[in-house]
Amino acid sequence: MAIRLKCLSHTPLRGLNDPSPEIIRDVDAALAKARAEVEAYDPELIVMFAPDHFNGLFYDLMPPFVLATAASGVGDYTSLPGPLSIPGALALDLAAHILDSDVDIAISHRLQVDHGCTQTLEELTGGIDRYPVIPIVINSVAPPFAPYRRIRHLGEAAGRFLAALDKRVLIVGSGGLSHEPPVPMITDAPEVVREFLIAGRNPTAEARAARQARTIAAGQIYGTPACPLTPLNPEWDQAMIDLLLRGDIDAIEHFDIAEITRTAGRSAHEVRTWAAAFSALAAAGAYTGTRDFYCPIKEWIAGYGIVSATSLIDAELSPA
Repeated sequence: MAIRLKCLSHTPLRGLNDPSPEIIRDVDAALAKARAEVEAYDPELIVMFAPDHFNGLFYDLMPPFVLATAASGVGDYTSLPGPLSIPGALALDLAAHILDSDVDIAISHRLQVDHGCTQTLEELTGGIDRYPVIPIVINSVAPPFAPYRRIRHLGEAAGRFLAALDKRVLIVGSGGLSHEPPVPMITDAPEVVREFLIAGRNPTAEARAARQARTIAAGQIYGTPACPLTPLNPEWDQAMIDLLLRGDIDAIEHFDIAEITRTAGRSAHEVRTWAAAFSALAAAGAYTGTRDFYCPIKEWIAGYGIVSATSLIDAELSPA
């Protein structure tokens, strides 16, 4: 048994509204290092905690957590479309274990996933179907949200299951850190937008292009006085990374939803994927971790970070 972790930010604006060449170079180098490490580890299973951005899940039925036994990427923005390689029977076993652990989780046999899942898979592995992967989508953009103590319990339940497998497992958290893209809120949305938030699956190419254009336009003014959206918060980002790397898992239970929204932006709740991933790793025992990269990138509307961690059980088994 071996368990490792990668948590990293994603952004639909990569390649569409880029920062300076120097920042692109640094991000590319950090991602290349992360991918090389994944390839060297050669995971037999990836469990990915990811958000959805109103591409696969909508308010007609919005579960706090959903595990997929089969899934396909929708190909939004520049992300890859097509099926993921999901071991269906093992995914069902994991779902059953999570339910037996008193954590309610929905199951999908035909989930649509977006860039929040597929971009990270592609950047870490070179594709979206190269390794067996079980996606667990955590609602991070559609209030009301499950309390963070439930995120910890979800991660711990998954981690106990993974620790019992005789496999090289990679746990991935995709999302965050501080950011607030122009995601509409159902509470004050016009009727046409409200209808999209309730049941907007499989939009036309024109509708998807219009959505992309709105996000690009927001990125072009993000962090300026012309933008009403909550700006990036590098101090909050760094504090969150530090907390998770030092193993302060108990603190996750006390994260305040309203305070995170106010301090780091509405979509900073994607850090739920990091919290679940680290909770899963911690369930296997102590770990050691590193901050691999961090940069606040306003053009991408992203407090962009990459972190790695390794179970000490894994470290003990690994050759020197």
